[in-house]
Amino acid sequence: MKKKYLIASAPLLLGIISLMISRMVGSSVGADGMLYEPAFFLIPLGFLFLFSSIIAWLFVGLGSVLHNRNKIS
Repeated sequence: MKKKYLIASAPLLLGIISLMISRMVGSSVGADGMLYEPAFFLIPLGFLFLFSSIIAWLFVGLGSVLHNRNKIS
């Protein structure tokens, strides 16, 4: 596998791991009705990693298409 694809896939893996950990830790509702979620920071972090992975894949794909286009011409 080329290095650029591995680098573009790393945020995807990190995002999935972050969301899975936040799901496994779970949350609870206290007696006073307050929501306690110890790993809340992992939810936006996971979505940030997923979004950055999509952006990275778009750049890698666009660069690959443009490179092949110039190679053919």
